[in-house]
Parts: sequence; C-alpha cells; structure tokens
Amino acid sequence: PMQRRVEKLVCRLADCVLVNAEAIRENLLDQGYDPRNIVVIRNGITLPKSAGKGRGAALRQDLGLPLSARLVAVFSRLNRMKGVEYFLDAAMVVAGRFPDVRFLVVGDGGSKKELEEHASRLGLGPRIVFTGFRSDVPELLSEVAISVLPSLSEGTSNTLLESMAAGIPVIATRVGGNPEVVEDGVSGLLAPPRDSAALAAAMGRLLEDADLALRLGQAGRQRVSELFSIDGSVQ
Repeated sequence: PMQRRVEKLVCRLADCVLVNAEAIRENLLDQGYDPRNIVVIRNGITLPKSAGKGRGAALRQDLGLPLSARLVAVFSRLNRMKGVEYFLDAAMVVAGRFPDVRFLVVGDGGSKKELEEHASRLGLGPRIVFTGFRSDVPELLSEVAISVLPSLSEGTSNTLLESMAAGIPVIATRVGGNPEVVEDGVSGLLAPPRDSAALAAAMGRLLEDADLALRLGQAGRQRVSELFSIDGSVQ
C-alpha cells in the first residue's frame, strides 16, 4: 500500500506514464490515475528469420531427454506470481495420458527449490527437468512442442512473444495483457489462472491434435509479426 501511494504521488509529476499493455492502463485508471498521461506502448521483439534448428540431439542429451519425446515447457522467472505450481499439477495429469511427453521448466528464481520439491511430491521424477537459467532459449524453443505461461499476473510477456515468434503453439492464462497477445482458439489457447485442470485440458488438446497445434503456431507467429515487432514499438 505504501508503494502504491508513493507511485501515485510521483506519477502526478510525470509528463507521461508508459505501460506495456492496455490491461495495465485500465488498472491504473481504476486506481485514479489521470487518463491523459497514460500511453500504451506494447513490447516488441525482433522476429527470427526462420525457426532455429538448434543442437537437436546434443541438446536433448545434455538435458537427459529422449530424442522422441515431445516437450512441453515453461519459460519463466521462478516466483510465486508466475503460477508454475499449477503447471506442475497439470503436468502430472498430462503425464498419465501421454507417456512420450516430457516437461521443462526453464528459468531460475527464489521459488526454484520449492517447485522442485513440489514436482517430486507429485511423482513427476524423470518426466520433468528444471534447467535453471539458460542463455540458449532459441535453441530450446526449436525442440519444444508447446509453450505454457501459467502466470497469475502479467503485462506483455516477452516469453509469450518469443514462443509465438518461433511458431510454437502457446497456452497462457487469461490475466493482464495475455489476452491482448493471444486470441483464444486463433493464435493460441487461454485458460483461467490458478486452474491446473484447464491447463491440462489445453495441453491435452494440442498434444492430441497436431493440425490444431500447427495452425495456432503459424497464426501466433503472424500475430507477433503484425502487432509486436520491435519496429512497431519504436514507431
């Protein structure tokens, strides 16, 4: 509460307050901010010219993953607001239905040990890999079948944009700016926050329907190209 009061005081002195999602603008208006001073400039990324080939077999070997496994991944800082525990709960359900699927949690943060212990209690064992911080995310994306963003709060997620730009079908929670990035059923799938059953259902839907996954991946890449390029953000 003290931080919010200080923010309001400081922002009264600002000529312009920049936010990266319409949802954040609406939230600030609800808090009493002056609408004349708030401008939305969405995040933009440089699109890869083509899907990365990566190191393929060598990368999987490094991570202890079978060559034939389909990979479902979360790319995220590991803190409570990212909702990764709901992804783990969903992974347990999906693991029982799809024996060939493996799960990746890519990133680091204060909740990493807690999440690892949660995965162990769920019995995910060798079905999941916590990679820690990685600097080769484009190579990892080239191996991933589905990218999941289970956040409880979000602005405009670069993780979501980078996954879509790589042509990976995405599942995201319906929070913050996520619905501004993902058109549900068109350029990805949306699920309610804190709903592991809905996440599991969405993962199962894409794993069962390769054509749908391909269509969503292609549409996601097109949407990022049209609305979330770095050139557009600069303009």
